[in-house]
Amino acid sequence: MIVCICNNVSDRKIRQAVDAGMTSMVELRDRLDVGTCCGKCHACAKRVLRECLEEASRAQPMMFHRNALAA
Repeated sequence: MIVCICNNVSDRKIRQAVDAGMTSMVELRDRLDVGTCCGKCHACAKRVLRECLEEASRAQPMMFHRNALAA
């Protein structure tokens, strides 16, 4: 789905940006120009960003350092 009509930014592009390490609206604005024209897409873009970050955090297995349990 197109999130930002002004700059043709889709939810897929936002997901790809999150996969590449972006974690904030500032980074998305700088990289994809989302929300830089009329601003009507800001809330939707932020929602997509949050969903992507939540999905990414659930997908990552918890890693325990061997010495962390000994502390």
